[in-house]
Amino acid sequence: MTKAIRGIYAAALTPFTRSGDVDTGMLSAYCTWLLEQGIDGVAPLGTTGEGNSISLAERCRVPAALAAAGIPADRAIIGTGSCAFADAVKATKSALDAGYNNVLVLPPFYFKNATDDGVYAYYARLIETIADDRLRVYLYHFPQMSMTPFSVGLVQRLKAGFGPVIAGLKDSSGDLSASIAFAAATEDFDVYPSNEGVYVDAVKAGCAGVISATTNASAGYVSKAKAGDETAALAAQEKLAAVRKEIARYPLSAALKEIQIVRSGDDAWREILPPQVALDEQSRRGLLNALADLSDVVGIPALNDKAA
Repeated sequence: MTKAIRGIYAAALTPFTRSGDVDTGMLSAYCTWLLEQGIDGVAPLGTTGEGNSISLAERCRVPAALAAAGIPADRAIIGTGSCAFADAVKATKSALDAGYNNVLVLPPFYFKNATDDGVYAYYARLIETIADDRLRVYLYHFPQMSMTPFSVGLVQRLKAGFGPVIAGLKDSSGDLSASIAFAAATEDFDVYPSNEGVYVDAVKAGCAGVISATTNASAGYVSKAKAGDETAALAAQEKLAAVRKEIARYPLSAALKEIQIVRSGDDAWREILPPQVALDEQSRRGLLNALADLSDVVGIPALNDKAA
């Protein structure tokens, strides 16, 4: 099995039932829809997908559901990281058992000031315990959230120790220079910044693409940033950045779920797990009104009318 294709990924939202369980049928249909819209790949059960609020049992149900829906293995990177090592093993095995070998793994983040040696030991033990040559691990660098950053030296050490199993890194730091440094650190290592508003620049500098929350909102438009004509691609990138800027004024998962409600007409998307909460009415109206002039990007006609 090969690693995930390069390109623009959506950090997929997770729909929940009223009891807080993952609605796997709805999630699978949503991921299928994202791919049909022109997204290159999906990354479920990450930060946007509330992965760390979901029980292990629920997380382990997701890969089989995606497989049953026909989501291609090389177009999905599934979040399996956990502070509890045994849970990370089980989540990763559930992905592999369903045919998904590309996994996004957070470092163990609860105990702060972890050393490079400690973080290396976590990934080494995970890879050695799984003991499956199919496995492709994407490191998850999100220092603002995890407070457990990766250094370039640690990336090089992991790559030297485990070769193709260490497939890449998602960089949610928001620092493009950091993404470029990771991409230059070692060969055969795919780096994905988290901002489609820098896609053209990132790829030109050696990155593999982006894995972004806000591409959930712009799924039908993102392919324009891959236009062969650089002027057109940069113009599309500017519009994507504008959408991202408006959405980022609000809690991302809650805001993106409101957009999906308008798009789908299904209020079930408003379900969100604590400690996150749904947007209040004032915020909802503010978000949708702000996006009214960018409806060609978010793909929702008459967006302003919906907010009134």
